[in-house]
Amino acid sequence: MSDGKRNAISRRWASWRDRLRERPVANLSYRIAVGVVGTVVFAAGIVAIPYPGPGWAIVFIGLGILATEFDWARRLLAWVRERYDKVMDWFARQGLWVKILGVVFTAAVVVVTLWLFGALNFAAKLVGLEWPWLQSPIGIGS
Repeated sequence: MSDGKRNAISRRWASWRDRLRERPVANLSYRIAVGVVGTVVFAAGIVAIPYPGPGWAIVFIGLGILATEFDWARRLLAWVRERYDKVMDWFARQGLWVKILGVVFTAAVVVVTLWLFGALNFAAKLVGLEWPWLQSPIGIGS
C-alpha cells in the first residue's frame, strides 16, 4: 500500500473517530467495546505464552488494541515491549545449556497445563489408554 493511500485511510479513520467523540454515548460505547475486545485478546495471549506459537504476538496485539483508546495501555505496551526485547536479547546471548533449560521448562509448563486441563487423559483415551495418573487432579476434562 502506498504512503498516500495509507495517509488517506488514516485521515478518514481519524475523522470518523473525531465525529464519534462528539457523541458521548457512542464514544463511551466504542471505548467499552475496544476495552472488552482488547482485554479478551490480551488474556488469550497471556494464556498462550507458554505454548508453541504466537503467544507474545497476541499479547502485543491485545495491548495494541487497548492502546488505541487508553493511555495506560500505550505506556504498558511500550514497557512490555522494552522488557521483552531485553529478555530475548539476553536469552540469545546465553550458552546452549541455558537455551536447553528454557526449552525444557517451556515443555514442562505445557505438559503440566495440558494435564491440569485433562487434555492428556482425553488424548490417552482416544488411543485406548486408561492410565489413572493422567487424570486431571482438579477434575477438568476427565
